[in-house]
Amino acid sequence: MVDTSDSFPTCPPKHESFNHRMADGGSPRTWSRVYGIEDGDRRFSVLRTYSFKPDLPRSDSYISIIPLEGEGLPKGHRKADFGREQNTSGTLSVLHLVVPLFKAIRSGNRLARKLALMLSLNVACSTVELVIGLLTGRVGLISDAFHLTFGCGLLTFSLFAMSLSQKKSDEAYTYGYKRLEVLAAFTNALFLLFMAFSLAVEALHAFIQDESEHKHYLIVSAVTNLLVNLLGVWFFRSYARINIAYRKAEDMNCHSVCLHVLADSIRSAGLVLASWLLSLGIENAEALCLGLVSAAVFMVALPLFRASGGILLQKVPANVPSSALSKCLRQVTALDEVSEVTLARFWELVPGHSIGSLSIVVKEEANDEAVLRRVHELYHDLGIQDLTVQTNHF
Repeated sequence: MVDTSDSFPTCPPKHESFNHRMADGGSPRTWSRVYGIEDGDRRFSVLRTYSFKPDLPRSDSYISIIPLEGEGLPKGHRKADFGREQNTSGTLSVLHLVVPLFKAIRSGNRLARKLALMLSLNVACSTVELVIGLLTGRVGLISDAFHLTFGCGLLTFSLFAMSLSQKKSDEAYTYGYKRLEVLAAFTNALFLLFMAFSLAVEALHAFIQDESEHKHYLIVSAVTNLLVNLLGVWFFRSYARINIAYRKAEDMNCHSVCLHVLADSIRSAGLVLASWLLSLGIENAEALCLGLVSAAVFMVALPLFRASGGILLQKVPANVPSSALSKCLRQVTALDEVSEVTLARFWELVPGHSIGSLSIVVKEEANDEAVLRRVHELYHDLGIQDLTVQTNHF
């Protein structure tokens, strides 16, 4: 058996705390006065990583030790405050949701006021339909009332997103609340796709059953809903296009509201047209009108669904062509100081706010400030406003 006692010394006893006293009462070991690591200790290997800001000086003053017990840390980042901040930021009360809504309406936000007025009219119509349907036993009125109520719920979410997106970023949401408007647009587009599918199923059912007479009591309801929705289309007429270039998150949310009320208007107009054609004795008029309305709603909702879904899935920014990103990446790789690019990610937080992250390997003798400055210039000209660059040396 080989004796290894001389070649492998015994491990020193563990420390009790950070006061560097030994458990057996021995004298403390020699520690570096800068980093707190023993002279000649090779247990720690440091990868030289620099900030994304090109004007930071290269010095070891940016490597700091975390203070004990949260000393010197801002409020909300201390150990004692961590649990309390998590609880307060994670559970938003109803008051915190309602107060910004009323502030947005009272502060003169014209779009929020118009949307609130349109919501009030839709809620009144759905309530009247539900009451009359329950009193008369008309299932069609009750079904249409529930459809309007569900649509009002989605428009209410758009209104909340419009107001809450104005809040500033905090410890819990460091990017702010702007993406709520993208989420509201996505839910509206998803609702419209579901409406198109349900209308197609209803058209197929009407064709199979070959209904020769329409439910005429729904004409009054359809005309009323048509007038209310046309008022909403007039309120958001500047967004009344299927494809639109979104410059900010508010554009996508307002566009979704406009498409929502436009699809409801098309649905109501289709019901009125079907009733009129049936009165003229045209067979399968209801199936034909509902099929056309389903196709129209699907075509209206699909571009919005793709645009909002792409942002939520962190797709490459729509305003930046993929070929331009590839060309810019080749220019970075072609720099004399750069060895390779190990990571390149680009996405949109909200429309008009593009973010990028790069990790590049530079040569040992390279000037990091010059490389960072050149990389920022290339991507800033491309439209990437928020860029993080990490340089590694090997």
